[in-house]
Amino acid sequence: MADAAPEAPAWTARKLLRAARAGTLATAAQGQPFASLVTPACAPDLSLLMLLSDLSEHTRHLRAEPRCAVLVAAGAETVNPQTAPRVTVTGQAEPVDDAALKARWLATHPYAAMYAGFGDFHLWRVRPLAALFVGGFGRAARLKQADLAPDPAAVAALAEAEAGIIAHCNDDHADAMARLGAAAGGVAGPWRMAAADVDGCDLILDERSVRIAWSAPVRDAGAVRGELVRMLRGG
Repeated sequence: MADAAPEAPAWTARKLLRAARAGTLATAAQGQPFASLVTPACAPDLSLLMLLSDLSEHTRHLRAEPRCAVLVAAGAETVNPQTAPRVTVTGQAEPVDDAALKARWLATHPYAAMYAGFGDFHLWRVRPLAALFVGGFGRAARLKQADLAPDPAAVAALAEAEAGIIAHCNDDHADAMARLGAAAGGVAGPWRMAAADVDGCDLILDERSVRIAWSAPVRDAGAVRGELVRMLRGG
């Protein structure tokens, strides 16, 4: 049997960004580069969200120079770290005071609820302007903003339907959510859906979270239902 054709780089990059629970933020201060560990999440439109302390070095850098880059990576496919699929996003960071976006970030990092309300932590957003995807040896692609960004109409449709999707899945299909979460997260328990978007959904169990990607981007709530049915049937 022939090997399956590789996914489009933009789709793989989007899945990597949405699944990332940690990454590296690159900033600069007076010409001196600086890198630090961050815990990103994705807004529905794929903007990167970071909850940053006002006291951190990288926050001071971003206030002076908002241009930055964020690198996220999946696990390496072999013992060689260079086989890890990864994507670097470049853009400009800005502080954002938005309760819905903060809730989205917490859906990815539920353990952070204990300090997310501290007065010296604020949400920042990086709108991707370009990206470099590396899928391993000999597989790299430069992506423009238009290549990477999800369809705005689909983003809006899913944002409007998200609350209903989450309520329906958690209230009427709790057993199904538990099965999906256990399969993806490796831990059994009452997993619940916390977020849904055009590319997949996030499930949480206490302080754990796991990302489940659709087989392809969706455009409406009906397509989300189709994806969930497919996964539960083992497709």
